[in-house]
Amino acid sequence: MADTDASRESGLLAPNAGPALRRRNRYQIRLQIIGMAAIGFALLMLVILVGSLIASGYKAFTQTHLTLDVFIDPAEIQVERLPRGGFDDVIETALLKKFPTVEGRAETRALTDILSNGAQFQLRDRIVENPSLIGQTIRVTVPVSDRFDQLNKGLVDRSTPEELRQVKDQAIAWFDQLKQSGAISKPLNWALLTNADSRFPELAGLKGALVGSFWALLVCFVISFPLGIGAAIYLEEFAPRNRFSDLIEVNINNLAAVPSVVFGLLALAVFLGWFGLPRSAPLVGGMTLALMTMPTIIIATRAALKSVPPSIRQAALGVGASKHQVVFGHVLPLAMPGILTGTIIGLAQALGETAPLLLIGMNAFITSAPGSPLDSATALPTQIFIWADSPERGFVSRTSAAILVLLTFLIAMNALAIYLRSKFERKW
Repeated sequence: MADTDASRESGLLAPNAGPALRRRNRYQIRLQIIGMAAIGFALLMLVILVGSLIASGYKAFTQTHLTLDVFIDPAEIQVERLPRGGFDDVIETALLKKFPTVEGRAETRALTDILSNGAQFQLRDRIVENPSLIGQTIRVTVPVSDRFDQLNKGLVDRSTPEELRQVKDQAIAWFDQLKQSGAISKPLNWALLTNADSRFPELAGLKGALVGSFWALLVCFVISFPLGIGAAIYLEEFAPRNRFSDLIEVNINNLAAVPSVVFGLLALAVFLGWFGLPRSAPLVGGMTLALMTMPTIIIATRAALKSVPPSIRQAALGVGASKHQVVFGHVLPLAMPGILTGTIIGLAQALGETAPLLLIGMNAFITSAPGSPLDSATALPTQIFIWADSPERGFVSRTSAAILVLLTFLIAMNALAIYLRSKFERKW
């Protein structure tokens, strides 16, 4: 109070400055508390979101497998008939040998239901690759069906009444016997990344979606990057300031805020309707995403060009450089870190878009990865949509796992943008 009184006497503070200063400090502290609470709430929601995804999706990163000694019977599988043959009968016979007391069609069917539908195809591919295995007994490791995979992962409640369970008591006893004998294992599920989509959860993977997203992003980058940078350079450095350029600038800003579904409707009408491009192709998906990404790249590029000091331009002009030499030889290289950052962020946004890809049909059931941008394909977001809509329980964990994979790519792309900005950014 003595300091305040002294200040008042010296004329530095108004007579009522003390209460006003304390009130201002209270407002400042209150604002800081509100800001910290908002950040804490956002972090809590993020932890809950990621935690729920990990809790429901980590089980999809492992897969239950069954190891059997299989005799490749020449009577069932013949070299001249490959790749056709009774591969399912051969592998089912190997399983039945472990349970000699099983008799009758019903019990046999219940026992062989432990095997995944894809087991015979894995055996087929191995025999086709090495036909000399015919007539020999080989050890094969194949996935079990989804119901028994859920059972092994503890997702099937054994205390539930038998009539309410998909897995009956006898089947559980057979599975437990196989587990005690060491025939059951649960390794990492590399098939989640190396297999394409399947109607059977234990066989479904993301390879087709990953390749489809790669082709779509490649097409998006090839179209949006040069066009976006070219448009930004012209508008920022060469275009005259008039009503027409102002109208273009306003429309670009508006396009950056247009909902993505509008671009999907535009692509459906123009690319598929007028141009007759193939449906579900990454080429169309990439062109659609390019329309969405281009405004973001233009805005980011113009901001990066504006950040270059005018003294750079004036110095280059002062030594006799032309306008084109100034822009492309001095300004653009200095603005490139900001341009790359905006481009990567735009591509990351495009990677997570779902609505426009659904409208152009990139949610088809595709069992093989596309070999070119013209082949039918899915993308990571649409694959997540497909799995989330599937009734099989095994797709629940795979949906969360696919979301985690998508988030990993998004975080990696944003981290790359931050790294490029911090490494190459120049400060004046």
